[in-house]
Amino acid sequence: MLTQRCFRCVTAVRNTLVTRGCSTVQGDVRVRFAPSPTGFLHLGGLRTALYNYIFAKKYGGSFVLRLEDTDQSRLVPGAAESIEDMLEWAGVPPDESPRRGGPVGPYLQSQRLELYRQTADQLIESKHAYYCFCSSQRLDLLNKEALRSGQTPRYDNRCRHLRAEQVQEKLDQGAPHVIRFRLEEGVEPFQDLICGRSHHEVAQVEGDPVVMKADGFPTYHLANIVDDHYMRISHVLRGSEWLISTSKHLLMYRALDWQPPTFGHLPLLLNKNGSKLSKRQGDIFLQSFQRDGVLPEALLDITTSCGSGFNTIGIGRRIDELIAEFNPSKITTHSALLDLEKLPEFNRIHLQHHIEDEEQCATLIKGLQAQIQQVCGEEMQEEVLQEGYIRRVLLLRKGHISSLKELVGPAYSYLWVRPSVSSQQVAAITAEAQHIVALVLKLIAERGEELTVDRLSKDLKTLVKQTKGTKYGEVMKLLRLALSGLQQGPSVAEMMVCLGPEEISHRFQKLLQFPETN
Repeated sequence: MLTQRCFRCVTAVRNTLVTRGCSTVQGDVRVRFAPSPTGFLHLGGLRTALYNYIFAKKYGGSFVLRLEDTDQSRLVPGAAESIEDMLEWAGVPPDESPRRGGPVGPYLQSQRLELYRQTADQLIESKHAYYCFCSSQRLDLLNKEALRSGQTPRYDNRCRHLRAEQVQEKLDQGAPHVIRFRLEEGVEPFQDLICGRSHHEVAQVEGDPVVMKADGFPTYHLANIVDDHYMRISHVLRGSEWLISTSKHLLMYRALDWQPPTFGHLPLLLNKNGSKLSKRQGDIFLQSFQRDGVLPEALLDITTSCGSGFNTIGIGRRIDELIAEFNPSKITTHSALLDLEKLPEFNRIHLQHHIEDEEQCATLIKGLQAQIQQVCGEEMQEEVLQEGYIRRVLLLRKGHISSLKELVGPAYSYLWVRPSVSSQQVAAITAEAQHIVALVLKLIAERGEELTVDRLSKDLKTLVKQTKGTKYGEVMKLLRLALSGLQQGPSVAEMMVCLGPEEISHRFQKLLQFPETN
């Protein structure tokens, strides 16, 4: 089955070289995100996964999650499971993965060792690779000598010149060894989806790279091309830091007589000041954002808004809109500067979308119910956990809050816990508090359940005219105190609509119990 989707970019589709213009994605589109579970998923990784996911969905393809866990000494317990959890939470779930399975598994590199060994043996037999017996001490000396002379450390390819009988003798003796790939000059230029024509004579600046380590595990250079080949990956979209290694990988594809995928190297995601995102920052991990109440849609939105690859740039875009707007030819080589200070605004807009969507709002309600119980405990009124009440609060506060966590903070505690108000606080505002309260109670009784912010705002302005001299500001200050125990917050009318007639009456009745002041 041949699928074709048009996009403008520099690309090589199978054996056909295409320059900038209207080219096509041909055949089954399969892309992959291949992180190492040596740490948890952060924003840089999410962005790479997102572009791969969007590319796959734009062209009717598959998004594969493969975990590169060959560096066994650096594996972090729980990281592998967390990476897949976070992709699903973020709304970019893989079609194939260690958890979901698929037709070309397993999707953990540590479970594919025999495949790498077979490929390494194939390279040995074809003379494109060789056994290296150099000790770590010798390699350390090479590095130190290079640095001392101001050169870039590189392996001197000593073992590629060993005779066959020397190699066999060492193997028979059980000498520790690695397998190195034999770099050759004459690397052909390739067309990168994003960076255009690229060429790097790797043999002139690097020593022969290790492809199989002494512990029997492959290095990235071997494992990634083997997996991309056998998993039928059509396009490799990865960070620009791998661009310089691509020529090396293409030499390996040629040595194995395999067709390479099309490569696209994404520009770096940097802090707004141009510094690199660092895992040591702590707050760039997805789990931190999830814990802080950031919506996944806001993260996807902000990481794409600061970059390129879309026909339009905006705020408030959801994943279906990102897919529709995606245009690979729009991806530039300029680094994307991420300003996390804007994240609350992105989250505010996406939270508003959630509140307005009935199904997503129901999920928000459940989450908020749990937070209320956790924060307020026995102090809260049971009625505040009712779905209708919380939905009313959310609808009235949408557009004003950036996260649900705000609603369980001190500024909104009055929504869940009745405030404590003293007679001294009331007396400090006005001497006719009881008269004003009586007017409000009468108003609420007349209006019944039909309370709206606009109508109440007008009613309260009219009510002030019936006082004996208390000005509008003092009346609002008194009502706000009785309702919330605070001096600022949403409008008094909104507070009243949120709380509802019964709770309003209960809170104002308390003021009638205070002694009158002259």
